[in-house]
Amino acid sequence: MASVVEYKGLRAGYHCGYCDSKEGKASCGMWAHSMTVQDYQDLIDRGWRRSGKYVYKPVMNQTCCPQYTIRCRPLQFQPSKSHKKVLKKMLKFLAKGEIPKGSCKDEPMDSTVDDAVAGDFALINKLDIQCDLKTLSDDLKESLESEGKNSKKEEPHELLQSQDFAGEKLGSGEPSHSVKVHTVPKPGKGADLSKPPCRKAKEIRKERRRLKLLQQNPAGGQDGFQAQGQPPSLFPAKANSNQPKALEDLIFESLPENASHKLEVRLVPVSFEDPEFKSSFSQSFSLYVKYQVAIHQDPPDECGKTEFTRFLCTSPLEAETPPNGPDCGYGSFHQQYWLDGKIIAVGVIDILPNCVSSVYLYYDPDYSFLSLGVYSALREIAFTRQLHEKTSQLSYYYMGFYIHSCPKMKYKGQYRPSDLLCPETYVWVPIEQCLPSLENSKYCRFNQDPEAVDEDRSTEPDRLQVFHKRAIMPYGVYKKHQKDPSEEAAVLQYASLVGQKCSERMLLLRH
Repeated sequence: MASVVEYKGLRAGYHCGYCDSKEGKASCGMWAHSMTVQDYQDLIDRGWRRSGKYVYKPVMNQTCCPQYTIRCRPLQFQPSKSHKKVLKKMLKFLAKGEIPKGSCKDEPMDSTVDDAVAGDFALINKLDIQCDLKTLSDDLKESLESEGKNSKKEEPHELLQSQDFAGEKLGSGEPSHSVKVHTVPKPGKGADLSKPPCRKAKEIRKERRRLKLLQQNPAGGQDGFQAQGQPPSLFPAKANSNQPKALEDLIFESLPENASHKLEVRLVPVSFEDPEFKSSFSQSFSLYVKYQVAIHQDPPDECGKTEFTRFLCTSPLEAETPPNGPDCGYGSFHQQYWLDGKIIAVGVIDILPNCVSSVYLYYDPDYSFLSLGVYSALREIAFTRQLHEKTSQLSYYYMGFYIHSCPKMKYKGQYRPSDLLCPETYVWVPIEQCLPSLENSKYCRFNQDPEAVDEDRSTEPDRLQVFHKRAIMPYGVYKKHQKDPSEEAAVLQYASLVGQKCSERMLLLRH
């Protein structure tokens, strides 16, 4: 089925959950009755994001806290020292039942994707349009048959050119530190992500030794180095033995037979027709309520089954299982973390043609000492790498929005290497190059080429597809029968936000 969306326009001047501004937030949104995974992939690559079936895009140059789409590059990802601590902590707990002493307050905010529009439940509830989706599907099918059209055009870009990542060593890439930034982090705002991670004293000593040997042998001949013990940085054969452990080795380290606990991660499709999803729904819902009340201090009466279902158990994404896709297929899933037979965390994710997109995470507050937000993010990065082995173009992990002006949301930049999406030209820019500009201004254009433009901007709005009175038609035909000037303004605004490709594929429902 084609994507069917209902554009709701601009919503400005409402409460922001990040800075607590009473009327500083601004975004445009649409209700997605259904959506293909390729359309949603293209939309998130233009700064959109979903919460249930509501798909929204912050108005970046107006909103109080600009939200930049951030993606991690898992193929080059190398866990930091703090990431390794979290993984070791989990292994010790599973193996021996060890519970770390002290609190975890010095670690990054646990909920890795805690930026969905959780505060916008009232808006989403209002937009829960009383529309029979089955009737809509029948109308669409009837329209396609009567007009003899095939709305599903062949899309060569759907399967992007397969880049040969097989030759790359997983985890071998290091974040680029070529951009020198001399900004000092403000008190309470965490680590300065524009600078390289701290280096171990052992590594520094090795580097000093290497420089000393270079001074002793300015000709650079390797024979001299071999006599001095072959520094790892110059001899790959030696360096291989000192390679840091891969992320997978740290996560899946073998446990003793008499381990204290058993952890199992299950991937369950978001569908009430799926028996596993249905059977675990009650336990998953109870966990969600416990999390929202304890971590976000939400009143229990605002954490009902209706809100939970609309927010995290309803998705517009149509499940797809193409032969060249991952074994689990594309669509929306719950990644459930079962500890000794009970769910302690659930990561809500979308698996799309080019990425795994993190939607939300909720967990049992009784297990906060395990830093489940960080742990689940590392598991999702490893999961993306696993999917990439079968589906080469699926090679990114989207973490939602990076908000530089909000201290508790800046931790996402610690999963490196990562990129931010330019809000004007929609190209990806390494985060290290973006940070100096963000220190000076909340809103920034990251693309440094002044001549660059949005390559997928709406150039032919008349080709936009409209679904009106059970018929599909180009906007050029539809507008001839419309006299309301505000109608044209709304349609053109929608076209500019979704881009030319999506405007020609998705069906814009107009009443």
